[in-house]
Amino acid sequence: MDQRKVLVIGGGDVGSAIAHRLFRHGVRVLLSERASSPHARRGMAFTDALFEGRSQLAGVDASWQPDIPGVEACWQQRVAIPVVTLPEHLLIAGIGFDVIVEATMRRHQEPPDLRTAANLVIGLGPGYAPGRNCHLAIETQWGAHMGEVLRDRPAAQRSGGPRALGGVTRERFAISPCAGTWRTECRLGERVIAGQPVGEIAGRIVAAPIAGHLRGVARNGVQVPAGQRLLEVDPREEPQVFGLGERPWAVAAGVARALELPPLPGGEQ
Repeated sequence: MDQRKVLVIGGGDVGSAIAHRLFRHGVRVLLSERASSPHARRGMAFTDALFEGRSQLAGVDASWQPDIPGVEACWQQRVAIPVVTLPEHLLIAGIGFDVIVEATMRRHQEPPDLRTAANLVIGLGPGYAPGRNCHLAIETQWGAHMGEVLRDRPAAQRSGGPRALGGVTRERFAISPCAGTWRTECRLGERVIAGQPVGEIAGRIVAAPIAGHLRGVARNGVQVPAGQRLLEVDPREEPQVFGLGERPWAVAAGVARALELPPLPGGEQ
């Protein structure tokens, strides 16, 4: 068993895939997320553990823990990934991590420099540059270099919008028109038609932007800021709603390489 303690900050689909992979390698990994996460791709992440106490992703369980003793007990039992909403500075001071993976994937903010908090800090995607605000970076942009470990150059800047699904890019998302409490009765995977009301926020209806299946829908009752992605519709006949996504798994494999972990059993990449 790998004795290193690894903190993954950010429990979206990318951070969850990293925690999933490290757990399977036997690493003592902790997943940190903000309370009441508005992440929409809940079928591809451990997000629902924050609300239900437990969730499963591709055969691996995650368990919400209220405090550091709960995290340590979870590590001892080795049956689930501990998930917390405690402030990172308390986790760092109370546990002491060998590795920190900053996986919040900030779109419009300068990423934090956490190099003094652990022996190895790995930053994901745009804004991260080894030697400036991390020790190693992982390329997250689609293409031949996705998942590459970067040691002496920054991660690539964003190049356009999201990758197309069924020929549709930005048009498959519905964005929060304002801040407030999100209300919906729709479920992940549910089929919708274009213009169908899916939920509301501050009295304003949010409709499905296109026809297809709900690949992402923020959990009912969460507080969201203006501009937050609330819905994602997959227009394909065979949508991917649950499981490990291609990009998150490629990035997770990059983190495993950065940690010099051996191949998973069966040679899985």
